[in-house]
Amino acid sequence: MGTKGTHTDEPHEQQIGSSANSRMTHIIAPTDRSLAWYLAMEQYLAGHIATYPDGVFFTWVVDPTVIYGRHQVVENEVNLDYCRTHGIQVVQRNSGGGCVYADRGNLMLSYIVPQAHPEQVFKTFLDEVAAALTSLGLNAVKTEHNDILVDGSKVSGNACYALPDSTIVHGTMLYDVDFEAMTHAITPSVQKLHKHGVESVRQRVRNIRPLLEGSIDTIEALARHLERHFCDTEQELPTEAIQAIDLSV
Repeated sequence: MGTKGTHTDEPHEQQIGSSANSRMTHIIAPTDRSLAWYLAMEQYLAGHIATYPDGVFFTWVVDPTVIYGRHQVVENEVNLDYCRTHGIQVVQRNSGGGCVYADRGNLMLSYIVPQAHPEQVFKTFLDEVAAALTSLGLNAVKTEHNDILVDGSKVSGNACYALPDSTIVHGTMLYDVDFEAMTHAITPSVQKLHKHGVESVRQRVRNIRPLLEGSIDTIEALARHLERHFCDTEQELPTEAIQAIDLSV
């Protein structure tokens, strides 16, 4: 996760180590912001991507929130009464794809590169996420639906969209999600569930925390593993960026 600290106007890069194929910059995001704030952070970094020629990656968590896709009708996908009663925020994102439930047990991933070729960017991202989980001993594979499965169950859902000078990919990592809340908050159609060969949202997904006992004991440790896999340097989000994002949400 991002950690709070003193933000300077002149970003300071620090070496953190990486996988052999990655030279991205890990951006240390402020903690305890809303989902809309982190989506605005993606937009800000995409607009300043020339500063980061190899792209940027960051991780974040939020309080319970449902995120639905650009082309979805919220009433068809979300139990709005349940969300209102339980204080769950509902936010639409710019990318397509399905509905997502996030809470403090769902690690959110943002990956932004200075390329407007979303198909190739998306493939690279999915390959790297699967590789990062495989390096932890998990049987992780990507699917044609842009998910990551471990032993046949979904642990990560992802979406992307292209801007004129960059591509934004964002995704989830189900570490220790409250599946009871998820199944009440998200209400996909029977047809959509049957397309995936399941009868319920809960039947299709799993948390990876029980699979990582002894190697990754916290969601923060999982975040650090992914940050080191994707990136070889890191820096805090500059003060002027935080101020600009604050004004935009």
